[in-house]
Amino acid sequence: MIDPIANRMALAEAIAQEAGQRALEYFNTRDALIIEDKANPQDMVSQADQEVELLLRTRIAASFPDDAILGEEGGGTAGTSGFTWVLDPIDGTAPFLAGLPHWGVVIAIVEGGKTVAGVIEQPMAKEVFTARAGAGAWINGTPMQVGADMRVENCNIGAGISYRTPRGPFMAFLDNLLEAGGMFYRNGSGAVMLASVAAGRLGGYYEPHMNPWDCLAGLLMVEEAGGRVLPFPALPDGGTVLAGTPIIFDHLSTLLEVSNRT
Repeated sequence: MIDPIANRMALAEAIAQEAGQRALEYFNTRDALIIEDKANPQDMVSQADQEVELLLRTRIAASFPDDAILGEEGGGTAGTSGFTWVLDPIDGTAPFLAGLPHWGVVIAIVEGGKTVAGVIEQPMAKEVFTARAGAGAWINGTPMQVGADMRVENCNIGAGISYRTPRGPFMAFLDNLLEAGGMFYRNGSGAVMLASVAAGRLGGYYEPHMNPWDCLAGLLMVEEAGGRVLPFPALPDGGTVLAGTPIIFDHLSTLLEVSNRT
């Protein structure tokens, strides 16, 4: 019997690896890249982002021409199959262009408004994170599990913010986190930080607003690794991201509620 999700997930893993290697080639010659600002100088797009997304779109269209695609750089194209591919060709463009290792190719597959599969390829670390709804999450083929013994007081909490959200409530959240004995961590790639929660490296992650291409794959990984996540809006809207181990999620939810009242 044909498994439409398994077939798409296999393609996602293959093209994420191919796209990751293409991105790595651009990374190694990044001084020659054409770079443009989008909304502001902290929100950049490079030739690498555009070319890598074009590669992903071309491969998807060749194998599943009836699927819809939503990409950070190329926007949305309609489909009739009920499946949508959500793409971030290089999540972490700023660290990528700065020569830092924290970036990756991100692919999520959505069916009927639900994320059913996700892949995050991190070429610099030689790691690939994968997840399938109801089946689990893996790093390089090894099952992932959120940190069972983590508490806010004994781990790092990932945090991110962009120009799209006001600083006040976010700064209040960080202050409340520090007051509670916690510590925040940021590397410039929300997708990689969410995958790090699933892998038991970070205890949780918070960002006031993320776009779906940045977070759908990582949110699925956290859930499939035994964590909890805040419900995320349907495509194509973005929204608040909160994820963590079950205990840390509850603690962060309380901190966030207090911060939003500040």
